[in-house]
Amino acid sequence: MKQYQKLLLGFCLGLVFGLVAYYALPMKDYPFMKQFSEVCQFAGAVFLRTIFMIVIPLLLSALMLGVFELAQGRGLGKIASRSIGYTVALSFCAVMISIVLTNFVQPGKGMEFDKVSLASNASVLKIQGNVAATADKVWFQYIVDLIPQNPVESMTKAFQGEIIAVMVFALIFGYALSLVVKEKDNAFVSFMQTVFDTSVKVVDFAMKVAPYGIFGIVFNTAYKLGAGFLQNVAMYAAVVVVGLLIQQLVVYSVFLKVFGKVSPWKFFNQCREVYVYAFSTASSNATLPVALEAAERVLKIPPKIARFVLTIGASANQNGSALFEGVTVLFLAQVYGIDLSFGSQVLVVLMAMMASIGTAGVPGGALPLVVIVMMQVGIPAEGIGIVLGVDRLLDMCRTTLNVSGDLV
Repeated sequence: MKQYQKLLLGFCLGLVFGLVAYYALPMKDYPFMKQFSEVCQFAGAVFLRTIFMIVIPLLLSALMLGVFELAQGRGLGKIASRSIGYTVALSFCAVMISIVLTNFVQPGKGMEFDKVSLASNASVLKIQGNVAATADKVWFQYIVDLIPQNPVESMTKAFQGEIIAVMVFALIFGYALSLVVKEKDNAFVSFMQTVFDTSVKVVDFAMKVAPYGIFGIVFNTAYKLGAGFLQNVAMYAAVVVVGLLIQQLVVYSVFLKVFGKVSPWKFFNQCREVYVYAFSTASSNATLPVALEAAERVLKIPPKIARFVLTIGASANQNGSALFEGVTVLFLAQVYGIDLSFGSQVLVVLMAMMASIGTAGVPGGALPLVVIVMMQVGIPAEGIGIVLGVDRLLDMCRTTLNVSGDLV
């Protein structure tokens, strides 16, 4: 059985057994299910920790080597400018899809809910706390925070929002390295190549247990939430998913055919293992090692380009998050009866697009930024609680599109 088939089997079995257990074996009546759930949680945690453990050395070595090789060949500016151009173009397509679909379907019209209990939701209060910490910053602090004062400290806090600072450090260091080192057999360059190769080997180890880890993660998600996480706010969820599919199957296909000169269906088929991995983990950072391996070994993308584009793209090219954030803000505006003009809607989704750049590539990383955009147009922050029931599913979907966009 091929690796992607094992991953898909682990996901499907986790979903089916989780839903069956939710209805047939509730934890309050069957105490042994608590132990089984803990075993699944353990398997998922070991799998994810193994992947997250290697993200920083992989990111640093890949980005430094990519920038070093591109700068030596005087291709850095060309690759960077093209990457930015494609990122902006694809993100703009994503946000326009979110405007058109949300206005056409209007999923938030006429919705009734308990505003008092929503405002006291523990998850909502936690997100609001994260937003408050972010909102207190003055405008220039956002730019200053991109430059790490202590790169090592930023690495330790990479998954708490400082991964962009780590990338900036790697970019600057890699470029400076290209100015100092003229020969390719330099000891430090060889060392970084060894770090990269070793990181990929660790990923190979993690992939051995990936099907079991994915089973554990999906089982616990389904067992705790039941089918409700597929039904709650169904129309809103459907709009997001349809928008993501249009971006993937139409927009990406056009870009691949016109600019990439490759068959979209062949490309999507070659990336299937990465898609299953991204969908199961709901984390761009966790998928980065697998995406890098697929880009170099399967898609045959030159390593220096793959390492540069994919490591930057894991946080900067978030088409799925941009579309999700745009739909979410417009949906909640409809829920609260806030009538936004077309110009205001465009502004809102452009803000969402900017907010998606640098979104933490971990499950739920987009939610605090969604709240910031909501507050800009007068939507109560506690409104985010309306979509929490389906966020895990949508997080899995938008992460898949984010990773796909990087590969495209």
